[in-house]
Order: sequence, then C-alpha cells, then structure tokens
Amino acid sequence: MRRFFTLKSVPFLLLATLFLWIKTYIAYKTSFDIDIENWTQEFILFINPLSFILFILGISLFIKEKNQNRYVLISSFIVTAILFANLVFYRFFNDFLTIPVLFQTSNMSDLGGSVTELVSVTDLFYFADIVLLAILLKIKPNFIAFTSSGKLDRRAYFLISIAIAFLNIGLAETERPQLLTRTFDREILVKNIGTYNYHLYDVFLQSKSSAQRAMADGSELADIENYVRANYKTPNDELFGAAKGKNLIVVSMESTQNFVINQRINGQEITPFLNKFIKESYYFDNFYHQTGQGKTSDSEFLLENSLYPLGRGAVFFTHSQNEYKALPEILGGQGYFTSVLHANNKSFWNRDIMYKSLGYQRFYDINDFNVTEENSVNWGMKDKDFFDQSLQHLTEMPQPFYAKFITLTNHFPFTLAEEDRSIDEFTSDSKTLNRYFPTVRYTDEALEHFINDLKEKGLYEDSVIVIYGDHYGISENHNAAMGEFLGKEITPFESTQLQRVPLIVHVPGQEGKTISKVSGQIDLKPTLLHLLGVDTKDNIEFGADLFSDEKMDFTVLRDGSFITKDYVYTRDTCYEKTTGEQVEDVACEPYLEKAKQELEYSDKIIYGDLLRFYDNDTSNDKKKSPAVITK
Repeated sequence: MRRFFTLKSVPFLLLATLFLWIKTYIAYKTSFDIDIENWTQEFILFINPLSFILFILGISLFIKEKNQNRYVLISSFIVTAILFANLVFYRFFNDFLTIPVLFQTSNMSDLGGSVTELVSVTDLFYFADIVLLAILLKIKPNFIAFTSSGKLDRRAYFLISIAIAFLNIGLAETERPQLLTRTFDREILVKNIGTYNYHLYDVFLQSKSSAQRAMADGSELADIENYVRANYKTPNDELFGAAKGKNLIVVSMESTQNFVINQRINGQEITPFLNKFIKESYYFDNFYHQTGQGKTSDSEFLLENSLYPLGRGAVFFTHSQNEYKALPEILGGQGYFTSVLHANNKSFWNRDIMYKSLGYQRFYDINDFNVTEENSVNWGMKDKDFFDQSLQHLTEMPQPFYAKFITLTNHFPFTLAEEDRSIDEFTSDSKTLNRYFPTVRYTDEALEHFINDLKEKGLYEDSVIVIYGDHYGISENHNAAMGEFLGKEITPFESTQLQRVPLIVHVPGQEGKTISKVSGQIDLKPTLLHLLGVDTKDNIEFGADLFSDEKMDFTVLRDGSFITKDYVYTRDTCYEKTTGEQVEDVACEPYLEKAKQELEYSDKIIYGDLLRFYDNDTSNDKKKSPAVITK
C-alpha cells in the first residue's frame, strides 16, 4: 500500500481541498452579508464547506491513477464556478441561487449590462488556485504527492468526512433547531450547512415540489378554504362598487421604493409629480412589496392572484401552466377587455405563457412598439417613449378595460443619458445608489406626461389609476450608502422598513387621503375588485380589502418576516415598530403561526396546482376570457 501522506510531501488532493475550503470561507466573509452572532456560528461557518469538498474531491480516490488528479482539478473548477455564480447573483439580489432560477435561461440574453456591472477584474482571483493547481499538475514538484491511496486510506478519509458532516449538522441543529424546515430563509441555511450542501438540499426540494402536483388531490383545499373564509374581511360599504364600470389602469413602477416619496436630494424633489398626485388619491404609506426571487414577475403574481410567490424561483417559470382564478380572468368575465403593455420580449419571465394562464386577452410586447437605440436605455425602451406609444393602444381598446403597464427605465444598473437627467446623482461610495435617484425622477416625469395625456384623451375621469412599486431597487449590499443618505444606521429593522413601496390609488370622484394601515401587494386584488363592485367572498386568496374597516395591520414578506401595527419581526428578532428597539420574542409570537401558515398554504396551492380542484359556481369563474393574443 502506498502512503497517502508523508511529512515530506503534501497530497495534491488535500492541497486542492485546502484551497477550496479557505476560498469559500473568504467569500463568506467578504462577499456575502452573513450575520454572525457568536463564536459557535463563526465556527460553523468556517467548517461547513469542508464535508462537501472532502466528499466531492474524495471521489478521485476511486478513479484510476492516470485520471485521478485531472478529476480533482476539474471538480475544483466546477465548485469554484458554483461559488462564483452565487457571489455574482448575491451582489444584486442579496440572495443565493436556486434550481428554479437556473432554469430561467430565457432571461439571460436580456441581462447584458446588469451582469457586467456586477463582475470586476479582481474576481479573477477566485480562480487563481485553479491556475496554480494546473501548473503544479504540469510540473509535478517533489513536495507534492500525486500518487494514489490504499483501501485503509480511503476508509479513513471518508470517515473523517462523515464525522465533520455530523459535527456540522449537530452544531447547526443546536444553534438553529428545525433548521431544514426554514426553506424560505436561504441565509440561515447557507450559514449553517454551507453553500454547497445547501445546493444539494435545494435539489431535494426541487424533486419534492415536482412530485407534489402529481400527488395532490382536492381534499388538500379544505383546510385552506376554511382558513380563507375565516379571515375574509367585509368590504367598506361606501367604497364597494364606487368605481363600478370604470376602466382599470395599473402601472408597475420598476424598483421604486417608498423612501423616495416626499424626499429631496441636493434640495430638489426626487418625485415631484407623485408628491402632488398622492394628494388627490389614496396613498398607502405603509405598503410593502412581498416578492421573492421572481422580482417583477412576483409582484405581478401577487397583484393578479392574491397568493404569495414561491420562496424558490419564480412562479412565472415554475408553475405557468397552473390553473388560476386571477384578476384578468375575473374582470374578463365581467365584460372587461384585459391587456398588458410591456416593451420587452414576450418570453422574458415567461410572460407569454403565464399571461394565458392568468386570463389576459392581449399582450402588447416589443413587437407592438417602435423600439430604437435612440429611445432605449439600459434594459429597453425609455418610460416616456413607452407611455407615449402605449397611449395609442389604450385609446383603441374597447371599454371598460383593464390595462397593466410595466415600466423599465428605473432598473439596475440605473444608467441614464445626461440629457435625460433632471437631478444630479447622489455622492456616496455606492454607484448604484448614486445613479438611482435620476432614474426614479425620470420615471416620475414619464408618469406626469402619461396622466396629462389621459386627461387630454378623456380617459382620466373614467379610470381607476393604480401606481405601485414592484420591488426594492437598492439591496442590503448598499446599506452603508443608504444610511448616509437617510442619516441613520440601516439595521435589520430599518432594512425591513425599506421594503415599503409606494401604492397610489386614484378613484374618480374621491378625495385624496393617506392611509397608514400595514398592508402588502397581496391586498391589491380584493381591493381593486371591490372598488369595481365585484364580490370576492368565494375567492381563494390571502389578501384583504385595504379600505375595509376590518383589515388588520399585518403583512408577511416572502422571507418569513412580518410587520404588524406595533411590531416588526425579521431574522428571528422582534422589534418595536415605532422605536426600532429589540423586544422580547413573546410580543411577536401571536403572529408567528399566522405568517408561517399563510406562506405554507399558498405554497401548497401553487405546488399542487390545487385551484384546478376548486369549483366556484359564480359567473366570474365559469365565464373564461379568450386566450392571450400577441402580434
């Protein structure tokens, strides 16, 4: 038997293991914002990549000596690529990759400038050890052992790997009981079991979710239906049907957070038009986005269905063929012409498929617009040109109509030509935050022109106009710069408060009013249907009418955080809402089960496609809309 390790030489396998292990830990500390509270968590973070790396590279011990070291080199490269992909994804989304996200390949061609903005030359250092290993394999120096091992060495090697894995899991379970049930909190999973083991667990979850639809039956709806019925909120008597027969115009504002409303930069208003428009509309200043990895598509899903998006991937990709009882289908049954206007490829976020399932009759995509280099920036058509060209489509629609507009200009990396800037950039160490304010202002100006055009065409007084932010624009990676702008430290509590997005609902004949009730995007569907005079008592949905006197101050974010009138719960910590001070968990406990239950029930509906078993006898569900049409 050849000796696996000597004092005079270091095995090539162990050297590659050491490089990958240390590199992963460095990435944890420098590229991922992982909250460490004590030395035990730090030790877990340090050892959690090791068992996976030992196992993957250890497979080489069973390969013929000729190909053994080549396998180690190739495997090191693949594992590094996985780490690097997570790193780049995290820089913008502040999240880790999942299997469903990897299947969203049709989005990749549109990412262009966003990806290049997230990658730097210094990232090449993540692959420096691969180059070094390749050189060592080529020259074979005496201080490196390239020989194979015997049976006893292999046995000892894998016993050590298993022991480290059990030590890791044991410490993690002690530190975070029921760890593997918290699948919605990827940071906790990565912190405790490591990036690579997390991906293995994600493969298991994907297999499990794929099987759920095949195993599902209608009986699973009973508990969910009882929960929904018990939590139904009676609409406001004065506003139910207040806009019956009116058009519905919804504008999704890309990456617009609520902190820009009524805020100034360099003495100038960031959103002068919206600041005026909220005075003649209902403005909800305690309204939160609830999106996950699907971002804009998740916000659409929430709006249309009053169901939560998934914790992994985007529903628009993973479950686009499901049966839904969505807003456009319901309004189509009420005689509305339903449409979406978005000057982008129809396949982006799988919209052309998903819109059919939601019941849209018409999708005005990039082929319905004159898109040129001159009227485009960053991700596509500038918002001003988009609204200008959309107006012609709008005036040709049969009334009443439901038209949803999806804007693009205020999208990461927030680039804008000098001639389109009306305010200066912010000055901080974050280029992303600095550029954010001019693009927000540009969208604000585009909206002003659009509203004026609606007035000129006689559509303004005949339409309910809804303007809302789809998701955050500035991630937690820019907390230092955000703290500089807001003049306060961005704690987990403040970060949760920054998930508020604007919601403005203009109803013809109604005076402006600010409503501070805690709410979220999941509440949009019942609110809008009630304004239009459509009863939702028989719908399976988790939102509530924002105008209802019975609506409780409560909303759940996709990561499991929740907000009430008095408390904010995030990252396993309860905060007093008015002061931001940490309080005993007992204050938040009455809401913990409700938050968890709603997310689980919604996931069951989506994974099991349970609405296919729901037979609603109202005309809303029996009268189907025509399939979505694109040119």
